[in-house]
Amino acid sequence: MDLLALALVIGLATGIVVGALGAGGGILAVPVLVYLLGQEPHAAAASSLVIVALTAIVSLRHHARAGNIDWRAGGVFGAVSVVGAVAGSRLSLLVPSPLLMLLFGAMLAAVAVVMARSGIRARRRETAALRPATSEPPAASRRADAVAARRADPVAARPAEPSAAAEGIAVPMPPRASPSWPQLIAAATATGLLTGFFGVGGGFIVVPMLVLLGLAMRRASGTSLLIMIIASAVSLLARIGTPVVIDWRITLLFAGAAMLGGLLGGPLSAKARPSTLTLCFAALLGAVAIGTLIEVLAVG
Repeated sequence: MDLLALALVIGLATGIVVGALGAGGGILAVPVLVYLLGQEPHAAAASSLVIVALTAIVSLRHHARAGNIDWRAGGVFGAVSVVGAVAGSRLSLLVPSPLLMLLFGAMLAAVAVVMARSGIRARRRETAALRPATSEPPAASRRADAVAARRADPVAARPAEPSAAAEGIAVPMPPRASPSWPQLIAAATATGLLTGFFGVGGGFIVVPMLVLLGLAMRRASGTSLLIMIIASAVSLLARIGTPVVIDWRITLLFAGAAMLGGLLGGPLSAKARPSTLTLCFAALLGAVAIGTLIEVLAVG
């Protein structure tokens, strides 16, 4: 298959993943650009930043309309990650390409394990919430109990007003608290460093960080898009003046297809259970980690 056609197909798939999960563009783009499109790892890292930033901008619209973005937490997270992103971008150039990809694969494997455990725990909680708490007693027994109660105390036995829950009306839950500022600052600094170092949007780190800090999976996915835009732009600007050269034809073609995929992927996230999104994210990370490590070790 022609390289341009391959870039279109894979870019579309990448965009769908970013739109649905709020992450994953960089972890797909970097290995694809290196192992399928033949780019040098440092150049692929810079190209992926362009792809991820443009795709996240398009995908952000759906999550914003759905209310899945914590603007305050995302803005602070992105702003604090700037320092780490610049430092990581410069440090990356000092690391040989094979070692860079080896570290990349190892990090993805570790994050995949953390997310898989989180997804399994979330699935158990969801299943427990759907299971009936107690079985209803037989109708005859309930009627006999009601008659006895009325005879004993007619006032106390008077039927209570039906509650919203009893009528089947959805009772709004209190909003989940956002992560505390010290937690956000520490996580954002580490995220910016890793984002700049590996040249990816950072969604694969941001989403687990936000989930572990208390955001629901769907809200973390939406908020991560805002952070990815900030981190990607800063990391790309930090590479100005370095020997890295971007193949703009392949990069923009890949990005265009990914942006289209982002529009398709956003609505998909609304149809899936949060635990399903988490487990899919973990499976994606694990598959890319295994593929990357196999390629690096085979070449080495």
